[in-house]
Amino acid sequence: MRYTDRIYGEVEISETVILELIKSPTIQRLKEIDQAGYSKPFFPGTAHSRFEHSLGVFCLLKIYGTSLEEQIAGLIHDVSHSAFSHCIDYVLDAGSEKEQVHQDNVFAEFVKKSEIPAILKKYNLDPDYILNDKNFPLEEKKLPDLCADRIDYSLRTAVIFGGLNTDNVNYFLNNLVAENNCWLFKDFESAKKYAELFLKLNTKYYSGIFSAVMFRTVGDYLKYALDKNYISESDLYTTDKLVLSKIGNYLEKDKKLKLLFERMNNKVKFKNNPNDYDAQVFCKSRVVDPLCDHNGEIKRVSEIDASWKAVLENELKPKEYFIKFER
Repeated sequence: MRYTDRIYGEVEISETVILELIKSPTIQRLKEIDQAGYSKPFFPGTAHSRFEHSLGVFCLLKIYGTSLEEQIAGLIHDVSHSAFSHCIDYVLDAGSEKEQVHQDNVFAEFVKKSEIPAILKKYNLDPDYILNDKNFPLEEKKLPDLCADRIDYSLRTAVIFGGLNTDNVNYFLNNLVAENNCWLFKDFESAKKYAELFLKLNTKYYSGIFSAVMFRTVGDYLKYALDKNYISESDLYTTDKLVLSKIGNYLEKDKKLKLLFERMNNKVKFKNNPNDYDAQVFCKSRVVDPLCDHNGEIKRVSEIDASWKAVLENELKPKEYFIKFER
């Protein structure tokens, strides 16, 4: 199978287990899950799926020659996302808004109930080993470290938003190496440029006010629909389209639902006002501190540029907004 990715170009996929996993219902479902949550009203023209990102993480790990097990871990790492991705943290998992960890919390149990373990066992692969992130430090690490997941979604976001072109992407990939289970850049210049790009994406996209309003309004809509029994919790593990369709049957009968729908479709004006607000919203904030080769030594950007320490301290704190709607 020849897969064409907007970041990595053409990638030949020949491993039978990978092909079978890609075709599985659990991974195919991700084609209908918006990467950001509910992009269209707040970020027109930027919608892309969890499937595209998951295949991207796999491609990156494959290109850099990681083990088959690590490539599989990258491919399946997002299968437990519900409809509307991280919006679910504003519905089901009280307290997870600041970290957006619901998907991580349910990941192992979700995978074990799917067809994925049977596929892995068919090829003499251990599901428990693959489900343990500690076995795959290139695929997943905590902030502010780099990992394949973080590298892929940042480059993908930048390309889709128009902040990077092919030459820019190749600049970062050509300066990126994987050594001793760590991602690092070949020099300080490329590491700092990537860190600054990531910061810009976080400010504008990942933890900006439009994302905060998207998370809160979609979360409110879904939570209200659950409370009214318009949908069940199991519906949330179908697709964005199916959930919207099911709740949509009640829109003309329920004035509050209609208002919440208008808010989540960005048809109600809002402002950030800590003195008068309808909703307090937290957003997970992301920032990276890449490793790089600096005069023959492996150092973090913050060890070379002291000003980046202050950026890290500030940007690793969740962002807080106070949203006031006109109605």
